[in-house]
Amino acid sequence: MRKPIMTFVICLSLVSLLCGSFDTAAAQGTPLVNKIEIRGLKRIEEGALRTKISQKPGEAVSQEKTNEDIRAIFKMGYFEDVRIELEAFEGGVRLIYIVKEKPTIIRIDYQGNKELDDTKLKEKISITPGSIADTVLIQDNASKLRSFYEEEGYWLANVVPVTKKISGDDISLTYQIDEGAKVKLRKISFEGNQKISASGIKKVMETKEWWMFSFLSSSSGYYKKDRMESDIEKIRNLYYNEGYLKAIVGEPQVSLDQDRKNMTVTISISEGEVFSISSVEVAGNKTFDSETLKKLITITPNTVFRKNLLEKNIQAISGLYTEGGFAMVSIIPDLTPDEKNRTVRVILTINEGEKYRIGRIEVSGNLKTRDKVIRRELRFDEGEIFNSTKLRRSYERINNLNFFETAEIVPKPRAEQQVVDLEVRVKERPTGMLSVGGGYSSVDKLIGTVDLTQGNLFGKGQFAKIKAELGGKSSFYEISFRDPWFQDKPISLSTGIYRTTREYTEYSKKAFGFFVGFGKDFSEYWKGDISYNFERATIYDIKAGASAIVFDQKGTSTTSAITPSVIRDSRDNYLDPSRGSRNALSVTFAGLGGSNKFIKASADSAWYFPVRESAVMVRGRVGYAKGLFNETLPLYERFYVGGISTLRGIGFGIAGPKDPATGEAIGGTTQLIFNAEYIFPLITDMKLKGVVFFDAGNSYEEFNEFGKLRYTSGAGVRWISPIGPIRIEWGYNIKKKPGESSSKVEFAFGSFF
Repeated sequence: MRKPIMTFVICLSLVSLLCGSFDTAAAQGTPLVNKIEIRGLKRIEEGALRTKISQKPGEAVSQEKTNEDIRAIFKMGYFEDVRIELEAFEGGVRLIYIVKEKPTIIRIDYQGNKELDDTKLKEKISITPGSIADTVLIQDNASKLRSFYEEEGYWLANVVPVTKKISGDDISLTYQIDEGAKVKLRKISFEGNQKISASGIKKVMETKEWWMFSFLSSSSGYYKKDRMESDIEKIRNLYYNEGYLKAIVGEPQVSLDQDRKNMTVTISISEGEVFSISSVEVAGNKTFDSETLKKLITITPNTVFRKNLLEKNIQAISGLYTEGGFAMVSIIPDLTPDEKNRTVRVILTINEGEKYRIGRIEVSGNLKTRDKVIRRELRFDEGEIFNSTKLRRSYERINNLNFFETAEIVPKPRAEQQVVDLEVRVKERPTGMLSVGGGYSSVDKLIGTVDLTQGNLFGKGQFAKIKAELGGKSSFYEISFRDPWFQDKPISLSTGIYRTTREYTEYSKKAFGFFVGFGKDFSEYWKGDISYNFERATIYDIKAGASAIVFDQKGTSTTSAITPSVIRDSRDNYLDPSRGSRNALSVTFAGLGGSNKFIKASADSAWYFPVRESAVMVRGRVGYAKGLFNETLPLYERFYVGGISTLRGIGFGIAGPKDPATGEAIGGTTQLIFNAEYIFPLITDMKLKGVVFFDAGNSYEEFNEFGKLRYTSGAGVRWISPIGPIRIEWGYNIKKKPGESSSKVEFAFGSFF
């Protein structure tokens, strides 16, 4: 493409002057502009170009202005040639801007690409057919394509744009691509690190060296410039968090091996010395006194300076202010190092700002879900004082609806009115699912399932399910419905019918039943439920030599029971929590009609604690059941401890009473279970996590045996798959008893622990 040409041609001016055809001003050497014309435009609006012209009719011709006009028109990016001509006109001159527009790109092609198809490449560029053939834009998109190839491991890829003239004003654009071989990141090395090991540094980096499972994650095995820039900052923070206030991390140096298929990245580090804190002060605070603020500060004099602790202290102080309405509070740490004594003085300067109120609340992105379903999860109303805790809780509640791929609440402050408008942005995901398939359960062996579920019925937030499950030892059929806001009131309604059969060790059970329940929130985290359940169950196919307790319950019985429960749930995420707790207490009374009469109570408490990107879970459960009015407690209401949902590594019901005659598990009337887990990410992109655990528990026939526990430990993986949570776990039976297996692998689908 030829370079643009700027020309300034003054025609006829000298002739006109000599002939005396101009007015007095012209005769003095400064002809007036009587008219301005623009020629050569085809696609660009004339008005857009006139806004760039500073020369005006009635003014004397100014070469300085016209030169500036030419530069301004060129900066628009639409023209490859701009020139100006003058013609005599009505005692002055006609100023003519003559332009030549750049051609239009009518087609974009790719040649040479084999590993990455045209569709993927088109997603990475901003230029499209119909765009102006701007050289800078064309080259910029070539750079985008090169960057994309680098991210995919093609470090040697070369992209060259080639244009071809189709007609006078149209061209085609072809990106000629030489992909080259894929270059793997084989080694990340460090120079100058003495106090922190290479393995310790690599742990904080997102960029990983190539290994056999790198294909599972986009962040493993390949060098990406933007990701490495983020990793360099993470390395700096690692040193700052250990007190190395003067640590310097150099730019990564990339080198390829001889065959140009593998690369090594070297990062130079200057660690410096460890700094301690000499003093911590606050300044600028008016609303809260210094003593109140210092109670939130955990960094103290004569301790090692740690940036992450300082940031947590700033967040704690900021949280105190934002909970009180100071939405625009800013806290700036002023660090004054003492090189000689290797100490640092910390001053937290607070700019409180003014109190803000909630302004307009807008919801966007919900194509199906009704506004009210989202708004009723918000913990604030328009006009009330801004509160960051309520803002965070509102996000958690919207996210826990499980209706959206992404959800965010974006504050938009209006300083003049001292209000914060809030925009709730969501991106909906499919909430209806029809699945026909199968699986394997460590208890039921092969399982076939048909499941039709709608989690957001008619966009009202209602849940409906039709499910059929057939396993080697069990079958289950269910139709259920749940409305979290029955009749648009803060009362939940749950109802359903079911039919089930199951083979136990000594007998089989078949049952038909229905349930209905209501619930209500008492406060942000507390809620109560009450449900009624009716079931008709039959014990049959009793094995020869089974326990007398089994033969006593042969035949059909009915249960008419009511169950009140109280739950406190503060988990940040119901599906994959990292902080908060869930505590539940329930009591079942059976005897409101029916032949079975018993009481069954249970308490369940699970707590989650974040540890960086991981989490620790501790859980305890206790249960008690007893027949009433001299009636026997039904077999299927007893507590069976053992298996993936209770005590992993031990078979179903093994941890508990056994039939003296047959040695088969018969369940207990009480239970005690403890579980502890450490959950950590394996492949973040896939939402794949690992878990190590320790379990303790047992069930008991007599209360005086309460407290004798069985122990297991083990590990597993958990995957939040597109079709639901999946877990595979291996448990080791500590101090196994005769006839028991030493370990057990178990599988579950549908929920985590």
